[in-house]
Amino acid sequence: MRRQLRPLTVLCATLGLLYAAGPPASSADRAPAAASPPAGAWTAGPAAGGGSRPGASDSGGRPYFYLQGAPGTVFEDKLSVTNPARAARTVQLRAESGERAAGAWIVLARSEVKVPPRTRADVPFTVTVPAGATPGDHPGAVVASSADGREQRTAVRLKVSGPTLAALSVEEVRIDDGVIRYALVNRGNTTLSPHVAVRAQGLFGELLRREAHPVGALAPGRRTEHAEPWPDTPALDRAEARLTVTAQGGVREEGAATATFVTWGPALGGGTLALATGAGAVLWTVRRRRNARGNAQEERA
Repeated sequence: MRRQLRPLTVLCATLGLLYAAGPPASSADRAPAAASPPAGAWTAGPAAGGGSRPGASDSGGRPYFYLQGAPGTVFEDKLSVTNPARAARTVQLRAESGERAAGAWIVLARSEVKVPPRTRADVPFTVTVPAGATPGDHPGAVVASSADGREQRTAVRLKVSGPTLAALSVEEVRIDDGVIRYALVNRGNTTLSPHVAVRAQGLFGELLRREAHPVGALAPGRRTEHAEPWPDTPALDRAEARLTVTAQGGVREEGAATATFVTWGPALGGGTLALATGAGAVLWTVRRRRNARGNAQEERA
C-alpha cells in the first residue's frame, strides 16, 4: 500500500527548500588589468643571439628564455637592459623562483646595472641544473626593477630532460551568484594546457552546456583560479554543475558542485506560483525516488 503525500507535508518541504538556499552570494571583485609600460621607459629582455628559443619577430627578439637539457647542464645567456631616455638609469636585478625552484639555479653576473642614456647593457647569467633535478618543467624569471617602482619580469622556461608526468586536479568547485568557480592544480612535472567543458543539470533537465575551451597554460606545481559565467540560472531549481578538464598526456579529471536557486522576491512576497512550482519539484523528486526503489525491488524479485 502506497502512502499518499499530504498537502501540508509538500508545503513544509518546499518552505524548507526555500530557506535552506539562503540569500544570494555577492559577486567577486575582478582583477585589475595590467598597465602597459610608459612611452620611452627602459626595458629588459633576452639579448639577441642567445642560446634560448628565438621569438617570431624579424629582429630576432625573444619573449622569454627557453632552456632544455639534462641534469648537470650549465646554461649561459644574457639579459639586455635598454635605456632610451636622455639620462642614465640604474636598474636592480634578481632571480625569481617558480614553484619548482628554477630561480635558485640562476646566478646573475651583477645585481645592479647602470645604463647610459640611449644605449643598452647586457648582463650575463648562468643556470646550473643540479645533478639530481627532477625531469620536467622548472619555471623561473629574471626580474629588473628601478627606484621609481617600475618592475619588469622576463620568464625563464627551463625543461629538464627525462620522464615526464602529466597530472592535475580540479578543486573547490562552487556556484556563486551566476558564476561557476573552481581551481586547477598541476600535480605533475610538465606544463599543461587544460581545456574545460561545463555542464549543468537541474531537476527537469539540462540547464547549461559549454563545449571544451582552453583556460591558459599551467606550470608544474601551480594553482590557478577560474570562473565560468552562468547568466541564465533558474528561478527555482536544484542543480549540479559538472566540469570536465582534459589536457595533453591523457589527462581527464572532473569536479562538481550543487546549488539551490530561488528567486526571493516572488517566493517570499506572496508568490503562490513559486511555492506551487517548488512543491511540484519536491513531489516529483519524491515520486521519482520511490519509483526507482520500486523498480529495483521488482528486479531483485
